[in-house]
Amino acid sequence: MIVTIDGPAGAGKSTAARGLAARLGFRFLDTGAMYRVVALKCLQEPLDLNDEQAVARAARQVEISFENDRVFANSVDVTASIRTPAVTEAASIVAANEEVRKVLARSQRKLAEGLDIVTEGRDQGTVVFPDADRKFFLTADPQQRANRRQREFQTQGTYVAVEEIFSQIRDRDHRDQTRQVAPLRAPEDAVRVDTSHMNADEVLAVLVRAVQGEPT
Repeated sequence: MIVTIDGPAGAGKSTAARGLAARLGFRFLDTGAMYRVVALKCLQEPLDLNDEQAVARAARQVEISFENDRVFANSVDVTASIRTPAVTEAASIVAANEEVRKVLARSQRKLAEGLDIVTEGRDQGTVVFPDADRKFFLTADPQQRANRRQREFQTQGTYVAVEEIFSQIRDRDHRDQTRQVAPLRAPEDAVRVDTSHMNADEVLAVLVRAVQGEPT
């Protein structure tokens, strides 16, 4: 069984997906982390993020794997390294690269083969797994999303002004929604959940009921 959770940055996708996977006993696939790995590699080279061929080559050269909630790039643990503000911003640019999306979509399908899985991202229910058994689209007020992202950075020991994060989210939303390849949009058959005024437990309860076929 494949369950997809899509939505913009800061809507609570990762938390919801991890919680749902744990509740169902499924594997969790963090596709956002995969784009972050490619972004990190580009920053480390360093590469021009707008050089599409070079960035695509970097995506093909890095082997991404997951183990016990840790993320590895060519067998190196990059779990903490991919969560910095710089990588967050770079990942948005990398994600607009058509060839990168093709490379990672193939990897995502391969990782999901034969598994019960919960996968989250921006194109999981529309492009990568269009025939998924259950689809969700999470969203939230932009200011709420900025506040959440700021708290996330603070737990990592990094302070970023909420105004700066709000501006980045607004820019990322525009890039995600207007890119030519796999733009961010809700699958027509997805259950939509506005998480603006919901905590993580409340969101998880809605998703569990929907997967189990109960009224949401």
